[in-house]
Amino acid sequence: MKKRHPSIDGFIPRRSGANLGEDVQNNTQNVSLEKTKNGPFYNTGQDAMQRLGKRQSGLDIVRSDIDESLKEIDTDQEPAKKLSRHQRRRIKKMAKRPKNRIRRIFKRIAILLLVLIIAAGGYMAYKFIIAGGNIFEGGIFGLLDSRPLKQDRNGRSNFLILGTSEDDPGHGGADLTDSMLVASIDQKNKNIYMFSVPRDLYVKYGAACISGYSGKINAYFSCANDGTTKEAEQDRLTKTQKLVGDIFGLDIQYSVHVNHSVIKEAVDAVGGVDVDIQGSNGETRGVLDRNFDWRCNYTCYLVKYSNGIHHLDGKHALYLSMARGDVAETYGLADSNFDREINQQKILIALKEKAMSTGTLTNLSTVTKLIDSFGNNLRTNIQSNEIRTLMQISSDVKSKDIHTISLFNDGDSVVKTGAYGGASVVMPLAGIYDYTDIQSFINKKLSKDPLVRESAPIVVLNGTGRSGFGQLKADEFTKMGLNVVNIDNAPSGTYGTVEIYQIGNDNSATASKLASKFKVTLKKTTPPILVDDSVRFVIIFGPAGN
Repeated sequence: MKKRHPSIDGFIPRRSGANLGEDVQNNTQNVSLEKTKNGPFYNTGQDAMQRLGKRQSGLDIVRSDIDESLKEIDTDQEPAKKLSRHQRRRIKKMAKRPKNRIRRIFKRIAILLLVLIIAAGGYMAYKFIIAGGNIFEGGIFGLLDSRPLKQDRNGRSNFLILGTSEDDPGHGGADLTDSMLVASIDQKNKNIYMFSVPRDLYVKYGAACISGYSGKINAYFSCANDGTTKEAEQDRLTKTQKLVGDIFGLDIQYSVHVNHSVIKEAVDAVGGVDVDIQGSNGETRGVLDRNFDWRCNYTCYLVKYSNGIHHLDGKHALYLSMARGDVAETYGLADSNFDREINQQKILIALKEKAMSTGTLTNLSTVTKLIDSFGNNLRTNIQSNEIRTLMQISSDVKSKDIHTISLFNDGDSVVKTGAYGGASVVMPLAGIYDYTDIQSFINKKLSKDPLVRESAPIVVLNGTGRSGFGQLKADEFTKMGLNVVNIDNAPSGTYGTVEIYQIGNDNSATASKLASKFKVTLKKTTPPILVDDSVRFVIIFGPAGN
């Protein structure tokens, strides 16, 4: 049987003798291979020259055909045209270009913003350092620290704010503190109480001044010393806050001195303020004061408003804060300085609200103007490491938690106007130099103790038959914070150890305190003695009280 060579994948089997390594024989010609200068080999026999790898006639397929066919296996599409390396590199570069361009734009914008922020921050820091050096005590680097404010026994921080017109050329009495206000801040409970000090309050100076050893309180600041140095200014602030503190029974820890420009420039810096202006004593026309209209040769009204809310710029806010109706034609300022003090408080509250608003604090121009105004026109003994705490408290306190106290209210006044020493002055209701009622009034308003805040009038009656027993108990009540307004002997009768009569249903804190202390039920019946309409409790100690 003839031996057959197998075929593989369609290849034609080699002839016998054509195995790898064997000599080529039988019907083959000897060929010699030479290499041309162009690279391929060719034969030198009688056959035509053929380039190696070129498809020869008579053959159905060559290696290159097989390779090309294999590439197309499992593909449904015609093969794409090959791209050169240069073309591929260019396409890749073009694909990346938009992304890189956007990235470069964002990078440049970010760098620009960063530069602007740094520049603005640096400018603000520079402005604040310059202003802070003029305003605060303790060095500008204290602003990096934050310490709590000093407090009195009630946990309050008290500030005396003094306003002069020293920046108003030709103004008579420019060194007088015609504006005097006390602001009391509760850091924990976030509230503020304010009251104005009557500029004409007659006081003892404790030292010799131009007007003597006593006079109106607004002259004391310039009387303390006449120096022009920073140390002299601090001395004036310290002495004035002590004088005012002694009169009102307050521990005043801080004082601030401002001039007219602060009000005008600060109000303008925040874009004006909205103030509710009301004529006093029920004046329906509103407020008018022509005292300042000479500045426009009486062709304008610098202080003329109907009752209601008005938007004021710096100039008009300043003149309203000075108006007291002392020059005709005028109306709506019947209480003179007391009306002026009320309007000053309203302007300060409105300015505080506007200055602490988000839109104001984020406006670089506004903040810069405020810093400039304060730096040029404000002096204080607040330490630089306390200012951050003060700013935070001011930001946290809501309008509803800012309260004003008036010393001159119908039915609740502790001062009055009158003549003394040939001048029109303000004096305590209790009499000249007697500040006892004023101190009690302010303490009641600022105390955290509900007993003190109620200050319910109490009458103590001694029915024990023991001399001095009523006074002894009254002193004990006073130390508890109770308000004993009268001590007397009880009328003849039979009394228990302690009998307490409550008049009216108010003053729950006082009622609870008395019931708890004496373990009794308070009586709602009429007490056995006639008392003033203001009295709210009558306490009678009987014989067993000994």
